[in-house]
Amino acid sequence: MTAVVLASASPARLGVLRAAGIDPLVAVSDIDESAVLASVALDPPDVQVGVLAAAKADTVAGALHADIAADCVVIGCDSMLLIDGELQGKPDGAEQARQRWAKMAGREGVLLTGHAVRRVTSGLPTAGAVGTRSTTVRMGVPTPAELSAYISTGEPLAVAGALTIDGYGGWFVDSVDGDPSNVIGISLPLTRRLLADVGIAVTDLWRSA
Repeated sequence: MTAVVLASASPARLGVLRAAGIDPLVAVSDIDESAVLASVALDPPDVQVGVLAAAKADTVAGALHADIAADCVVIGCDSMLLIDGELQGKPDGAEQARQRWAKMAGREGVLLTGHAVRRVTSGLPTAGAVGTRSTTVRMGVPTPAELSAYISTGEPLAVAGALTIDGYGGWFVDSVDGDPSNVIGISLPLTRRLLADVGIAVTDLWRSA
């Protein structure tokens, strides 16, 4: 069976794949995200997150150990929140998380996740596909005490836009329009289509019952 490599340190993405029947290996890329973003700063936001995802997947695909890279598929993702025309990644710290929530509470933003799939055969990249998924997220209005408690969990410091729906942050998200798995960090429908684009059926990657 083709091995699956997740080019991400995100436990949420890993959890989504595991819950959907895939047990990937994890290999974290060491790309300079700021430098990559700077190189595409004039491109549309959906292109920017796609480029980041591709950079992660390409870096991991090129550095895999031979016994893994002989036959595998690498999945790279990157998520950012688009609000007021600006892309937001993970906050730099608690104060920036608080500032972001003060700005976005009661409003809506668009969670963009870039996805890149790279097929590796006999140790060499043979096919690739990239796509971006968007989901509209409507934020609630946490009280000051609730926001302080949320920030103290550390969760909003580790996620794009300082929010997620699969943990403590779910209490403060009123609704989403679109693919909820995309908000968590990896869109299952888009990933399935990208896998098909490189000649892999997602059902062939499912663990045995």
